[in-house]
Amino acid sequence: MSMFTLRVPASSANLGPGFDALGLALGVYLTCRFQRSDTLSITATGRDAASIPANPDNLIWQTALTVARDHRMKMPPIELHIHNEIPLGKGMGSSAAALTAGVVIADELLGLNWKPLRILDEAARLEGHPDNVAPCTLGSIVASAIDSGGVTRAIRLDLPKTFDIAIVVPDFDLPTAKARAVLPSGYSREDAVFNVQRASLLIAALATGTTTAFPAALEDRFHQPYREALVPGLHEILKLRAPGLLGCVLSGAGPSILVFFERATTPSATWSAKSSSCTATNPKPSTAKSPSEASNSQFRSGFLSTRRRRDAEEDTEPTP
Repeated sequence: MSMFTLRVPASSANLGPGFDALGLALGVYLTCRFQRSDTLSITATGRDAASIPANPDNLIWQTALTVARDHRMKMPPIELHIHNEIPLGKGMGSSAAALTAGVVIADELLGLNWKPLRILDEAARLEGHPDNVAPCTLGSIVASAIDSGGVTRAIRLDLPKTFDIAIVVPDFDLPTAKARAVLPSGYSREDAVFNVQRASLLIAALATGTTTAFPAALEDRFHQPYREALVPGLHEILKLRAPGLLGCVLSGAGPSILVFFERATTPSATWSAKSSSCTATNPKPSTAKSPSEASNSQFRSGFLSTRRRRDAEEDTEPTP
């Protein structure tokens, strides 16, 4: 009996103005090794392993069960070994990675033979919004939406070669439910137009590598102003300006901060102290006990498994 290996990237959602629509994949991962078994067995190692249930309540397993049930199939017991690098409760898509892993595991063991866009559609349906699961599935930068028929549509962009990013991870958690609770039930036309303009500008800037659109392209009125009280220093961080710094935004619901900068430049001391522990490639979460941790988070591919990955470009019409 062969052991499958699956790796799903962390992700950062919203990117400022793209609330619940834009996301990007980060270079830290959730890795799962799994195979059919006579009984359910789950182990967890790595970052925040003590907070990952090693029992039937595990989100990966529960997601796989849900997929099987929704398609009137029975999920077999599995032996599941989890190695996690994604900080939990930090706005880096840890739950979206686990949910995506559960969908892929179900796809593998139930023989569903879904292409990546179909896997994304299923994950978005379970998550309720596609902004994190889209880069988990497709990698890089992804603009996504759920159409009027309930099907997820997503388009991937590559990071301009002159751009780079870093992620700054504070030493406190911010539950997504708490961060969502502070948002208003509606927005004015002025604020809606403001965000549509900035989100459009951001997509165009990322597609063309235009730096002059920043930092205006990262401005937002939908979520960050309401979450400033939950993340100490966020107001000041969003206003940081320095040579080579394109701008900073809240990563997902927070509290982590996503930093956009020009790759060919050396950021000034105004903010480089916050990212001084950046590494050049394939970062691992720092074990330092400083108030914050930072790691270079270069763009990665979406999930990778030992089954031959199908070309996402061929899957133009995912079906519910």
